[in-house]
Amino acid sequence: MRLFDFSLKFNGFEIDKAKEALSKIQSQSDEDFISYIENQKKRIVSYHLEHNAFYKNFGKSIDINNWESVPVMTKRHLQQPLEKRLSDNYTAKNVYVNKTSGSSGDPFIFAKNKWCHALTWAEIMNRFGWFGIDFNTSKQARFYGIPLDKKGYYKERLKDWFGNRYRFSVFDLSDRAFENVLSKFKSTNFDYINGYTSSIVQFAKFLKRKNVVLKTICQSLKVCVVTSEMLFDEDKILLETQFGVPVVNEYGASELDLIAFQNPKDQWQVNNDTLFVEILDENNTVLPNGKEGRIVITSLYNKAHPFIRYDLGDVGILSEQSTPNKPILKKLIGRTNDIAVLPSGKTAAGLTFYYITKSVIENDGNVSEFVVEQKTIDTFEISYVSNNALSEERQKFITKEMERYLESGIKVIFNRVNKLNRSKSGKLKQFSSKL
Repeated sequence: MRLFDFSLKFNGFEIDKAKEALSKIQSQSDEDFISYIENQKKRIVSYHLEHNAFYKNFGKSIDINNWESVPVMTKRHLQQPLEKRLSDNYTAKNVYVNKTSGSSGDPFIFAKNKWCHALTWAEIMNRFGWFGIDFNTSKQARFYGIPLDKKGYYKERLKDWFGNRYRFSVFDLSDRAFENVLSKFKSTNFDYINGYTSSIVQFAKFLKRKNVVLKTICQSLKVCVVTSEMLFDEDKILLETQFGVPVVNEYGASELDLIAFQNPKDQWQVNNDTLFVEILDENNTVLPNGKEGRIVITSLYNKAHPFIRYDLGDVGILSEQSTPNKPILKKLIGRTNDIAVLPSGKTAAGLTFYYITKSVIENDGNVSEFVVEQKTIDTFEISYVSNNALSEERQKFITKEMERYLESGIKVIFNRVNKLNRSKSGKLKQFSSKL
């Protein structure tokens, strides 16, 4: 029995019809595809202007024939009771309702009509299929958080059973815990790994210390898909070396869909089947491919709730090689609210700052994990987990390197901890600012 498909159908999501619809979308010629996108953009805007009181008020100045007249919305526009944002004839009882993780600092409850959510799953299953993964038959090793309350815990375990997956908690990343993980891989024919980047990287480091390549003890393993947190180039090399399988980077947002997924040619292919993705500057002007800007997304099928020109809070670049039928995400830089402000007034994307530090702090293998927090305009704290405390000489070297890459006058505090704090969902926020 195809349990995963069955569970979707049982909950009212017509996955078979959604797969057929997606196949038709993807089989269009380049010319027809451009017309499809333009028509679908007009349809979703027109629908919400007619059937959604919240959006009718929000988009008062929209000219349906001028896309640039459509205002950009943010999470803060949506932080009001869900019932005030739902379209006519939709209630919390006949839609898919969920809550964002709040990793951006602006969590909120959202909704999708069931057809839209069925298309989301069709898209996800299609992309995983590029690597021979079938959610109905392929066994998943899942590195995610799990609710600690009894009801939430058993609900997730039941979903895992229907999803043919085994969940490893990301809240304990000790060698003792990883010994149990390794034992499970030895006794289970896992087809793929999926989960938060930081915890999977820690498992790979454990394997490196033990001189184990995972594929040699779990020969059924085909691919590792990381999500929700940044994957740096050196970490990808580590994962591929220690797992012995391709590593795929997934980028998505729970309120939208899968946004981009690395294809077998190692291109970060954008989902333009059910979404319309734009890169905008600070004046909401569309930027040409190759230019860095804010990632703004329109959900083409969500009739229950408008996500139209929705500023996700991320910064990225579309490749110059992108086409309407195959847009490629060249780079995902980080979140717009994770900005390091330096004493001179210069700013740097938080993840860029983190990346500079990472290249210096981890190259001797002592430090296994760390996060950076800006405490004041000139002071940064690095909290780290390590076998041995960083020497004074090493701390001075790291501070000097940070000044060389950024600017002089930076103060760095080093704080050695037993483990790093993760969010309730299990995600690790790699850079944060108290400013």
